[in-house]
Amino acid sequence: MTPILRTSVRAGSYHDSVVLMRLQQALANLPGVLDAGVVMATPANREILGASGLIGDGAEAAGPGDLLIAVRAESDGAAAEALARVDALLSIRAGGGGEGGYRPRSLDGALRALPEARWAQVSVPGRFAAEVAHEALDRGRNVFLYSDNVTLEDEVALKGKARSRGLFVLGPDCGTAMIGGAGLGFANRVRRGPVGIVAASGTGLQMVASRLHALGSGVSQAIGTGGRDLSVEVGGISALQALDLLARDPETKVIVLLAKPPAPAVAAKLLSAAREAGKPVVVNFLGKNPPLWRLGNVRFAVSLAEAADLAAAAGSLEPAEEVEKESGESHPTGFFRGLFAGGTLAYEIQLGLQIAFDPIWSNAPIGTSRTLDDPARGSGPGHAILDLGADEFTVGRLHPMIDPDLRLRRLRAEAADPSVGLILLDVVLGDGSHADPAGALAPEIERAISGAREAGRTGRVLEIAVLVVGTDEDPQGMEEQIETLRRAGARIATTVEELVGIAWERLGPLPDAPGLPVPLEAVAAPLAAINVGVETFCDSLLAQGVSALQVDWRPPAGGDERLAGILRRMKARSTE
Repeated sequence: MTPILRTSVRAGSYHDSVVLMRLQQALANLPGVLDAGVVMATPANREILGASGLIGDGAEAAGPGDLLIAVRAESDGAAAEALARVDALLSIRAGGGGEGGYRPRSLDGALRALPEARWAQVSVPGRFAAEVAHEALDRGRNVFLYSDNVTLEDEVALKGKARSRGLFVLGPDCGTAMIGGAGLGFANRVRRGPVGIVAASGTGLQMVASRLHALGSGVSQAIGTGGRDLSVEVGGISALQALDLLARDPETKVIVLLAKPPAPAVAAKLLSAAREAGKPVVVNFLGKNPPLWRLGNVRFAVSLAEAADLAAAAGSLEPAEEVEKESGESHPTGFFRGLFAGGTLAYEIQLGLQIAFDPIWSNAPIGTSRTLDDPARGSGPGHAILDLGADEFTVGRLHPMIDPDLRLRRLRAEAADPSVGLILLDVVLGDGSHADPAGALAPEIERAISGAREAGRTGRVLEIAVLVVGTDEDPQGMEEQIETLRRAGARIATTVEELVGIAWERLGPLPDAPGLPVPLEAVAAPLAAINVGVETFCDSLLAQGVSALQVDWRPPAGGDERLAGILRRMKARSTE
């Protein structure tokens, strides 16, 4: 017997993807049905049905706002019977949505019924999602934006509006958050606790939260941002807002920051904000961790599991003693230049700075650093780290650990460059090295700093930081060397981490102004929320004991985007 394919088109009948999935499964399980397809008739969905051989007569008339149902059955009678059951199967989902099954048709109606709702979950198709999110922001509600396929321009506009109003937009394409003890989107059941999470990685957030629970700890708030939040275009708006809120939250004792590798400029903002949080912060930039363990109150984890383990040990994460700072209100701006005698130190400094600074130029590049065309003549157009012990600098000349002449010349040149704000040096002590390297460097350091200070009326401030490597038994005398450099005005580091910290602290760009801070009430329990889109998200909230209400949303103008655009323009003119 030849299978029969029958289709049905229901104009303007919108249902979310979960309802359609369940309807499709129910139809496929009916007697005599071989296969079924149920979609909103967008071009992409029609293509998928066509690839499955489920596009039949009449389907060509369906538009994006229409429900398209296809059934392949053993007989015409079985196909007809299946299509006749559609209304009954859909009615199974017609109730629910909270508040005794009441389903308002608009966000305004939902807020009148549930005015305490501070959040709107939005999971409608991407081409409509920005408009719904704007509507929620205009009504003073925070937005959990699960929808994908929202344009980058819409994301920037939404988050800019939210920041100016002290509201969150989490997403788009945000799969997970835990707010006020309740899970939004996809979330695990974890106990409340002292760890706040900021994550541009949804499953990463779930992994860390679940492990914290297994370790006996818990989560205060877990704030997903959406993967594009850390792009240059968006600038980490939601992540910076979240760090600011968790820094103010008395229930949060330690913060975890998770993300796929962010843009270096955004990473610099996040790390600056993390160092200003006043709490321990564990950072895991997946796949792009610097070779550092700790910078003040910030610790770096090499995996999601380690991030959870460090956060769970919050009691041992007291902030480290800060690297020494000079008094004064002025801070250097501009580029850093590193003049290193130790090649390995030059490599490690580059790796430590690459996460927050790009590009870095070098004659000995590693990682994402770029190669200088002619290191003998200059340090390039920006940040630069030079290995002065490399072959091109030691032809006919002693190594700089023995002969400081070349470095002194380069130090004078870099100090004279008005674009330079920080010079990084190393002094490596021990047998075979210069008998008094600090004594050779100190006069030039002092002249460079005082010269920049005298020209301070131009706004330039220059700092020089020196990494001292050695022991108290070295013939040069480590303490004497450090004191000589300090008297000359240099800042002292004894680890690579400290030197990197000086660069981040003094030259790293500060976060953008957070706008109007998001009030702590936005994440306080008990949570109440309006759900616009996928019904199972509302069901999930209700199952957690959250007051939630489902909006019976339909695409504007029946999904006709041209007509919807006309209606939007008419609405905009009416409010001018």
